[in-house]
Amino acid sequence: MSAVAEHAGTTPDPFVHPALFYRDEREYLEGTVPFVRAGLAAGEPVAVAVPGDRLRLIRDALGDDAKTVRLLDMREAGRNPGRIIPGVLRSFADAQPAGRRVRIIGEPIWAGRSASEYPACAQHEALINAAFRGRTVTILCPYDAVRLPETVLADAHATHPVVIPAGSGPAQDSAAYAPDAVVARYNEPLPLVPDAPAFSFTAESLTQARHLASEEGRRLGLTGVALEDLALATAELTTNSVVHGGGSGVLRVWGEDRHVVCEVRDRGRLTDPLAGRRPPTRDRPGGRGLLLVNLIADLVRTHTGDEGTTVRCWFAR
Repeated sequence: MSAVAEHAGTTPDPFVHPALFYRDEREYLEGTVPFVRAGLAAGEPVAVAVPGDRLRLIRDALGDDAKTVRLLDMREAGRNPGRIIPGVLRSFADAQPAGRRVRIIGEPIWAGRSASEYPACAQHEALINAAFRGRTVTILCPYDAVRLPETVLADAHATHPVVIPAGSGPAQDSAAYAPDAVVARYNEPLPLVPDAPAFSFTAESLTQARHLASEEGRRLGLTGVALEDLALATAELTTNSVVHGGGSGVLRVWGEDRHVVCEVRDRGRLTDPLAGRRPPTRDRPGGRGLLLVNLIADLVRTHTGDEGTTVRCWFAR
């Protein structure tokens, strides 16, 4: 596994993004722990962001070395896949000294991810390649080859230029690598929810839109920080529609299972697939509204096309 960081396949790009397939705890540890130890031995910063049960396995196997590794429960830090690039991966990598290779284990897809979450997960894995192109970073992504559906495993081959077969076989180039195709395939239309009341807004009614969202969220059971986050997300999305989406839009808020869902539709089109996934920079002032929504919502789904853009976000109640 120590060779993974140097396996760049047929491309000179210093960024390495392997998918590690595993069938049980033994294979999981054989694929992850040596990767971490090799990084530590080379003086490289290492972070591990995986679901809590897997995080405990790695931490226990590392022993005292775990104290020198950034450990994150991906079920919390990455419950919204749109938050992972800016809030987990870039947050760690950007804080390290320039020129030093950074190693990260990131497991954003696990058995139990919902059908609503998975398209955002697949797009996230595809977009990592664009977000880190040219960076001296290795991001190893484990995949449960037993519990995950075959379609998910096939997508992993399409979103990772390097794959490591179950059984800790040697890293190899993925013949199915096609991340842009995955982003496009999961740019799925979000059908209208027929019973959700609609509020058409313009620049003059942005404040009213925010108040309506808050009132509906409160009625549906949101309180405290979650209710404040709903109001903030509504303000950011409706403002984006006015500024970038043709000057107007339609807001809907409804209850769905254990969540309150906020949706904004407008006539604009998102042309930057990484919008909302980059940390803010001085030379790129746009995209901060979508970034904020990604950071505060429990899930964000987006569909964009010639007919316009829909952004839908979920808040747990």
